[in-house]
Amino acid sequence: MLESGGSTTLIRGGRIVDASGERVADVLIAAGRVVEVGERLAGPDGGVDVELDAGGCIVAPGLVDLHVHLREPGDEEAETIETGARAAALGGFTAVVAMPNTTPPLDDAAVVESVFARGATSVCDVISSGCITKGRDGHELAPMGELYGLGVRIFTDDGACVAESGVMRRALEYAVSLPGAVLAQHAEDPSLAAGGHMHEGAWSSRLGIPGRPGAAESTIIARDIALAELTGASVHFLHVSTAAAVDLVRDAKARGIAVTAEVAPHHFTLTDACCAGFDPAFKVHPPLRTDADIDAIKLGLADGTIDAVATDHAPHTPEVKEAPFDHAPCGMLGLQTALALAVTELVEPGVLTLAEVLAAMSWRPAEIAGIGDVHGRPVAEGEPAHLVVFDPTEEWTVDPAELASRSRNTPYAGRTVRGKVRHTLLCGEPTVLDGEAQR
Repeated sequence: MLESGGSTTLIRGGRIVDASGERVADVLIAAGRVVEVGERLAGPDGGVDVELDAGGCIVAPGLVDLHVHLREPGDEEAETIETGARAAALGGFTAVVAMPNTTPPLDDAAVVESVFARGATSVCDVISSGCITKGRDGHELAPMGELYGLGVRIFTDDGACVAESGVMRRALEYAVSLPGAVLAQHAEDPSLAAGGHMHEGAWSSRLGIPGRPGAAESTIIARDIALAELTGASVHFLHVSTAAAVDLVRDAKARGIAVTAEVAPHHFTLTDACCAGFDPAFKVHPPLRTDADIDAIKLGLADGTIDAVATDHAPHTPEVKEAPFDHAPCGMLGLQTALALAVTELVEPGVLTLAEVLAAMSWRPAEIAGIGDVHGRPVAEGEPAHLVVFDPTEEWTVDPAELASRSRNTPYAGRTVRGKVRHTLLCGEPTVLDGEAQR
């Protein structure tokens, strides 16, 4: 985390939206914290070091992403912690959780410490996850207790499913002894999904591309709900993509089982029909699903079944990603487009209010990640000044060449969206000013 400076900053005339409600007010910041919220504020001596015009903009707690792939260590050609954090700040994020499928994976204390150390000097708080199993191979548990002692709160083999029921049960039982620890499951049964490159359905049949059935997701989610009920541990389901999965999570919550779920923007904005042109930019796992699945996901967001929107930001270099569809790796960029896609696809059609979108992208994911005492906090006196200021009406067109990531694999190239980040502040220090990264 950046150290807070000695300067004072005044955010003038924005509409504040946080967990406590909405109001129009100025926000005065000093020494990394909000010191006053009110009308027509001035600095300690009548002046401030930095004044930011937020007229027509939303002032909100900084966004928190539960699911990013920063590729460091091991695949720095595609992304680094530095470049990924910069993209995150430009997208309005003040904290992100780095996934463990790196080389080497995050199953070792020294590797996890290196991620935390690199993240500590970034323009966005980078929180390391830890593997559930050694090498993410699904068999032997990683040293979860040791990693927890370093600050890890989310354990996952993301990119791979913990498919063995006995292993998942042991991991959940162990997690009960670690207060606040959450096991996050990549729910795709490998025996059902093996060999598939897109959603198994009408489009995969038409295109002649082997598919991955929705049942690969729902069977694992059903099993892990049962294991969560058995052990009393918390399970978080990554990138939920099917209507059946949403129904399972809804039922589990109604029965009081400790489960949470996230959805990626591409799973409420794109369908398997996008694969018709064999463009590998649309290849992702779990795959893009059907219109019916999108409708169910939107309903799940609206009724609170789905807790969070998380990007699953997954950069790949052009020489790797631009392979034939059946050879290309899965994944797409997400950090700089997530907020705008949520505004465009959820707020404008009336699926969610702006406050509900911010809850799903800020304070609820902060609680799941175990950082709710620092991030996603109300914009109020004494609270950390991790904030985003964005214009919900500004239209812009996604241009891969203008994204901060080292990679360019966005499926939204040329798409016009609404909602643009103007400023992002971490510890009261601007990391983005007028849409430009400051480091």
